[in-house]
Amino acid sequence: MKKYIQITTVFALSLLLINCGSKENKAIVDNSSPIVVKVSGTTAADNQFITASGKIEASNSADLSTRMMGYVNKVYVNVGDKVRKGQLLVSINNADLQAKRAQVNAGITEATAAYNNAKKDYERFQSLVAENSASQKEMDDITANFEMAKARLESANEMKNEISAQFAYSNITAPFSGIITSKNIEAGDMANPGVPLISIETPGKFEVKAMVPETEISRIIKGSEVSVLVKSIGTTLRGKVTEISTSAKNTGGQYLVKIVLDKTNANILSGMFVTVQFPVEKQAKDEALLIPIAATVTRGQLTGVYTVSQTNTAVLRWLRLGRTYGDQVEVLSGLNSDETYIISAEGKLFNGAKVSIQ
Repeated sequence: MKKYIQITTVFALSLLLINCGSKENKAIVDNSSPIVVKVSGTTAADNQFITASGKIEASNSADLSTRMMGYVNKVYVNVGDKVRKGQLLVSINNADLQAKRAQVNAGITEATAAYNNAKKDYERFQSLVAENSASQKEMDDITANFEMAKARLESANEMKNEISAQFAYSNITAPFSGIITSKNIEAGDMANPGVPLISIETPGKFEVKAMVPETEISRIIKGSEVSVLVKSIGTTLRGKVTEISTSAKNTGGQYLVKIVLDKTNANILSGMFVTVQFPVEKQAKDEALLIPIAATVTRGQLTGVYTVSQTNTAVLRWLRLGRTYGDQVEVLSGLNSDETYIISAEGKLFNGAKVSIQ
């Protein structure tokens, strides 16, 4: 009887384990439908580019300063104001210049009187010498006195011109019509020579200044058309290379390249950072594998792309990327030229998901 009970117990436990195993197997089996995907292969760049970072600047801009030191009486504009050429922007206290001008005017009056008197003596002695009524020595003395009086008058007038020029630096005016972009001083502040007080620029005309390394500068051609990507607003503009620097003496091995932007309705502003793509002649060493940026997947600081395994499952492959070419990006490593990748899916992909290639 005891033996029968043991056999029955073992049989019941076996049935229980079989049933549990069956349930576990059912849980593991994935009956979900595969995700329909489209795949594509890498492509080679039709055109080669050199990319460089740059910044947008107004084609016509100026930082206004003064050559004199003095307290600011009044600032007549604010940032964003539109101004016309010759409009008064800042006035600086010029009481000391007014005093100097009064002294110069008094000196001019004195020098003018002395000059007129010397001139009369000179003309009189010319007549006397002609009549042999005066000696040559007297004529020489009168001539020297006349020349000195003339020189003193000219010196006084030049001093007046100098004072008048200094008055121009006490009243800062707009050199051209434009918009005020910065104001670095307020009424009551001390204006110092050479320190920018007001910045002004003409809107609508922009250029880009980009820095190109010495290894690439020889491949850039003046007059070539370039693409300028403004990442902050997601816009690509067109421009033309107008200047290429031939020296990197003061730029640490980077060569300045200037690009004039084509007229655009895009909302671009001075100071925006851009990426410039310079077209260059294609070389064998420049052969690049490209994939659409839209096909990439970003996880934190890692970027990858989904590929299809031999068992028709999605596999996330991490990549090392290089330059961008419009809406495509260069693959430096992680994907071979003979491999395909998923460009679109009719469902949410994940690592190991079943897929069906359309």
